[in-house]
Amino acid sequence: MAEIRIQSARGVASGLPGPERLASLMRPGTLNLTALPPLSLYVHLPWCLRKCPYCDFNSHEWRDGRELPVAVAQAYLAALRADLEAALPLIWGRPVVSVFIGGGTPSLFAPEQIAELISDLRARLPLEAGCEITLEANPGTFEKDRFRGFAAAGVTRLSIGVQSFDDAKLKVLGRVHDGAQARAAIKEAAQAFETFNIDLMYALPGQTLAELERDLDLALGFNPPHLSVYHLTIEPNTRFALQPPEVPDDDLASDMLDLITARTGQQGMERYEVSAYARHGHRCGHNLNYWQFGDYLGIGAGAHSKLSFPHRVLRQVRWREPAAYQSKALAGEAVSNEHEVTRGELPFEFMLNALRLREGVSLASFLERTGLPPSSIAPGLAQARAMGLLREDAARIEPTERGFDFLSDLQSLFLKA
Repeated sequence: MAEIRIQSARGVASGLPGPERLASLMRPGTLNLTALPPLSLYVHLPWCLRKCPYCDFNSHEWRDGRELPVAVAQAYLAALRADLEAALPLIWGRPVVSVFIGGGTPSLFAPEQIAELISDLRARLPLEAGCEITLEANPGTFEKDRFRGFAAAGVTRLSIGVQSFDDAKLKVLGRVHDGAQARAAIKEAAQAFETFNIDLMYALPGQTLAELERDLDLALGFNPPHLSVYHLTIEPNTRFALQPPEVPDDDLASDMLDLITARTGQQGMERYEVSAYARHGHRCGHNLNYWQFGDYLGIGAGAHSKLSFPHRVLRQVRWREPAAYQSKALAGEAVSNEHEVTRGELPFEFMLNALRLREGVSLASFLERTGLPPSSIAPGLAQARAMGLLREDAARIEPTERGFDFLSDLQSLFLKA
């Protein structure tokens, strides 16, 4: 399960070759970005052992064994190389601050294949010294020493999709692992990595407050550097949308979130983002760049990109179906859709991300990341402060406790900013 979700792109991909395309993106426009934001890289590996009933990510079941055949993995790595090389003119010379390898279940790829992928990235991109490289892994693909192999391959941070330690809840969620496998995977990750993340979910079908507390006790007992805790949502075009399970009501879900925040705080973890809790020095740099409206190049089936230029912001999406993506990428046509973000869309897009951060962002960063004057969001800021959703700070955009609790209401104030 990926740690974040990104809005879809619209429009039709440009057919212009690299140099002409870059020239068109560098032409004068209505925006004026004073500096380009940090750049991250997202790599999508689309296969998983089983499609979970709540999952709306671009994942595709691999039913022939618990590891991808070498030929399948090699063909996909070749497509990723072609995709990246075709995209290089759009990011030429920009250092990469973080890499996130998500899916799907990236740990279906063998450690030597992940090593090849990271080597391919380093050969083509200037990764910053100390670049954070995260790999998503599921306990259902865990084998002894496999996590050590990922660390040796160059992965610096592991994100483990546990979701729950309760076998009954895992079965309802369609997970391929059980609680014992989850505990074993976390123990191995703690030995192999200095920093790692545990993914949990709450407000699960039939879940009680006591059951959530047991999950929290088990997770926090491993002293994780980072914990991501997501409210189960029923997304369109999923099996749960067709047959909705009975889930906790809003009051119980709110009590669950209060419990999560209290228990993590007692363990010395800080809630720095809506769904993320971390010990000092272990915040996820990749996700922070998303929330701070940084740039990211996405390669792989269905991957999304947000790229800034001096006078415009571009969003792209790759072909979703793995076979189609591979064919198109090898032909230099990995991008299926792209569009420039309009002036009217930028305030909401910026706020949709930035307001997820407990500490907010500086007002100056709005100008730097959007190329728009602060006056373009002044009405929304004034209304949010009058409603007690933003702090009274002329230099920062920072949600109050109430604003954090009613985040969707706060974000919606900027839809027409």
